[in-house]
Amino acid sequence: MRIRTAAPIALAAATALAGSLLATAAPASAAGHQGGLHFGTIQYDGPGKDDRSKKSLNAEWVNVHNNGKKKVQLKGYKVKDNTGYTYTFGSYTIGAGKTVKVRTGKGKNVSGTVHWNRGSYVWNNTGDKARLIKPNGKLQDSCSWKKSTSANKGIKNCH
Repeated sequence: MRIRTAAPIALAAATALAGSLLATAAPASAAGHQGGLHFGTIQYDGPGKDDRSKKSLNAEWVNVHNNGKKKVQLKGYKVKDNTGYTYTFGSYTIGAGKTVKVRTGKGKNVSGTVHWNRGSYVWNNTGDKARLIKPNGKLQDSCSWKKSTSANKGIKNCH
């Protein structure tokens, strides 16, 4: 009889311990939408044929999102890939809760969109890693992906 009585108590204690450990670990594993400045979505394999046209190059882009409560001056921030291709922001202020799209190709910079002004692609369709580097050289955020497939359509949601 003691075994039968002790087993439910031991099970209850183990369940309570496991529950408290899970409750403690939940915030770290459920870190949904990242705060502050970070990558949002990346279109690393633009739809259509890769023909290096302005349209095709600009179909490749990365979003930088400010999920903070204050605007941020992006001057000196860098976006880099694994190869070392680097886009450096000029004077650009991103508002709180706003996103700026960095397009690979050429074009006029307007509110919400800037252009890398490249004549060739940056992001590898077979896998790559985007890095957002602070002006002081420290890593702010990164996002990596594997091969473009018909299921992911060459898009990576980074948060």
